[in-house]
Amino acid sequence: MSEKKRVLCVVGPTACGKTKMGVLLAKQYGGEVVSVDSMQIYRGMTIGSAAPTAEEMEGVPHHMVAVADPAESWSVARFTREADRRVQDILARGKLPVLVGGTGLYLDALIDGRTFAAGQSGGAVRRELEERLAAEGIEPLLSELRQADPEAAARLHPGDEKRIIRALEVWRETGRTITEHNRETQRLPKRYDPLYIGLTFRDRGDLRARIDRRVDAMAAGGLLEEVRALRDRGVPREATALQAIGYKELLSWLDGETSLEAALDQVKLRSRQYAKRQLTWLRRNQAIHWICWEKEPDFAAGLQDATRFLSAQGLQCP
Repeated sequence: MSEKKRVLCVVGPTACGKTKMGVLLAKQYGGEVVSVDSMQIYRGMTIGSAAPTAEEMEGVPHHMVAVADPAESWSVARFTREADRRVQDILARGKLPVLVGGTGLYLDALIDGRTFAAGQSGGAVRRELEERLAAEGIEPLLSELRQADPEAAARLHPGDEKRIIRALEVWRETGRTITEHNRETQRLPKRYDPLYIGLTFRDRGDLRARIDRRVDAMAAGGLLEEVRALRDRGVPREATALQAIGYKELLSWLDGETSLEAALDQVKLRSRQYAKRQLTWLRRNQAIHWICWEKEPDFAAGLQDATRFLSAQGLQCP
């Protein structure tokens, strides 16, 4: 693949130092960072989403951070379109796109150049399906999907209501199954030529402890006020942004449904569970060069390790 399509990806579970390593690598290779995080796109969520501050960016341009109103609901399709525009612009200016983030589905979709099945999300068909779900439950919808797209029905968990509705929406509006569309998409060559640097901790217990400390630091640094401000602005509680880890739990505290201590404990638990899911997703990718931290990240050593690997792959400093 052409060098013009080369991108660098910094991946790993939450709280492993991706933001810092992304900045270091962008400075080393003359790059610009594109955040690949499903929650950092929303404005007013800097603390809870661990979005990079101006100080943490160290002068490196960052894209796809705070670009959406938290009352909006961005799909992976919309994210991919917007992020791809930024990546293309960076490449056109002779810079290296450094894709940084832990939302694996979004990153894979961006790298692959995946297109998404047509269907008017939020249109009449979607509304009808959602009304049926509320009135009848998921089983009648899943039964309909089994008739239209048995492969998708077998693949999707009955609890995955959003994707079941999406698969039915595509079938009804296009006459083609989402399985058929996905199969065609997977046969296409990747849009970009990725190099992957993965960060994690050698001992899973050190990662869990770091996550817990970060939640405590977020709470001390203004997360509670950030959640309250979003609520006071009138962002609907069912908004996608407020389903993010940290926000949903603290809204329950603000509404008097739980204690602050219990809410923060739940944030820590869900963050640790999320990190486990991230690692499970990433470990399927054999192309990742992993850097394993000991008790704490050593970014100087990590940068040297990453540079050796990238040089061996033909990526040179400008």
